[in-house]
Amino acid sequence: MPEDEYDDTDADGLTVGQPAARLDVTVRALHHWDEIGLAPPSLRTAAGYRLYTAADLERLHRVVVYRELGLGLEKIRAVLDDSAPDVTGALRAQRAQVGERIERLRRLGEGLDRMIEAHERGVLLSSDEQAAVFGPGWDPEGPAKARALYGDTRQWRQYAERSASRTPEEWQAVSDATAALDRELAAAAEAGVAPGSPEADALVERHRAVFSAYFPLSREMQVLLARRYETDPGFAAHYDAIRPGLARWFRLAVEASARAHGIDPETAAWR
Repeated sequence: MPEDEYDDTDADGLTVGQPAARLDVTVRALHHWDEIGLAPPSLRTAAGYRLYTAADLERLHRVVVYRELGLGLEKIRAVLDDSAPDVTGALRAQRAQVGERIERLRRLGEGLDRMIEAHERGVLLSSDEQAAVFGPGWDPEGPAKARALYGDTRQWRQYAERSASRTPEEWQAVSDATAALDRELAAAAEAGVAPGSPEADALVERHRAVFSAYFPLSREMQVLLARRYETDPGFAAHYDAIRPGLARWFRLAVEASARAHGIDPETAAWR
C-alpha cells in the first residue's frame, strides 16, 4: 500500500488523502509541498504516515488560494512566512494580474458567444443592417436557409469563422466588391468577351478571390456553383436582372477556365 494514501484512521490528524480531497488537489501535490517545506504535516503516525492537523489544513488552504491567484510556490512561502518585504504590495500586484486575466477571459467569452451565434445565424447583422448592406432585394432569411442546407459542412464552419469577427463596415466592403464584380461580368458579356479568353479567365479568378470572403472556393467547387447560378431560379433571376443571359455566360466562362486547368466540368465535385 502506498505511503499514507489510504490510511485515514488516526484520530489525532488527517492522513494525506483526506485534505487532498477536501482541497481538490492531488496527493502528489501535498507530498511535494511537504518535501519542499511549504506545507509539511505536523504529525506522523508510528508507521511514518503523514498526519495533518487543523492548523496544517489552514496553511494548505492558503496555499491553494494563493496558487489559484497565480503566485509561484516560493512567493507563496514568503507570504505565508511573512518574509516577503512587501506582502501587501505583492498581493496588490497579483490582484492586478487577476483583473487583467478576468478581462481577457471576458473578451474570450464574448468571442465564443459570437462564434456560436455565427454558426447558428451566419450573418451577425440585424435585418435592417442586412438590408442596408446587401440592398433591398436581400433575403434576411437567406443565411438561415443556407445553414439548413450546409450547416454540417466544413465550408459553413469557415463561413461562420469569418462572419464572427466581421463588422458591418467589412460586410459592406464584401457587398461592394461583389457588386463591382457583377458589373464587370455583365460588361464583359455585353462586349462579347469569349469564355476561355484571357479576359474571361481573369474575371473567373476575380470571382474566386471575391467569394473567398465566405470560404475558400476551389475550381471544382466554382464549376458547381456557376451551374447553380444558372439553374437555381433565385440565382438566375439575380444575374439575369443584371444582364440577360449573364448566368449562362458566367457558367461557360467558369467551365472553360476549369478545362484550361485540367478539370473536366462533367466530373467536378464539391471538394
